Amino acid sequence: MARRGKKKGRPVSGWVVLDKPVGMGSTEAVSKIKWLFQAEKAGHAGTLDPLASGMLPIALGEATKTVPYVQDGAKIYRFTVAWGEERSTDDLEGPVTNSSDRRPAEAELRALLPKYT
Repeated sequence: MARRGKKKGRPVSGWVVLDKPVGMGSTEAVSKIKWLFQAEKAGHAGTLDPLASGMLPIALGEATKTVPYVQDGAKIYRFTVAWGEERSTDDLEGPVTNSSDRRPAEAELRALLPKYT
């Protein structure tokens, strides 16, 4: 017979802003926070790649209803570029498939930036 009316976890509500380390995926981070707080419900307001570190907002309980408002907010990304390597996966996990000593000039980079903003 199925359980009725009994929820798994505690009715914890609020936000946790986790400084997610490299190597942990967003889903794994949410699972750990949910377990830590023994929360009934949890979700994140944005995804960070396992290779990325940074702030991951995690909503618990009733706060999950406000996730869309947080996702619509302004975000800032900081990154480091390594020139001269092409990889099969376009990230650090894939093997290098091509390399070059060519480095773009500042003017070339500035001309490309409007495409990404």
